[in-house]
Amino acid sequence: MLRRHLEDGEEGADGTVLVDVPYPDAAVVTALLDVAAECFGERGSSVEETRQAALETLLQLAGFDEESQLNRGAPGRDERRR
Repeated sequence: MLRRHLEDGEEGADGTVLVDVPYPDAAVVTALLDVAAECFGERGSSVEETRQAALETLLQLAGFDEESQLNRGAPGRDERRR
């Protein structure tokens, strides 16, 4: 779902990626992050920090890197690198 809303050129110099997820998909992502935060025991000083921590954990678990199967077909990825 995040990849669907990801556009090329949205990565910051520090590697941060901004993804604008419109409603109703945003409601699904928010619910998923809230459940993940509860499952992982994530805590933050705000709801948004807690959700960010859960997102980081989910991305680590998913292996969201160059070798990950999740990256196949992502915008800006070379399909020949299988």
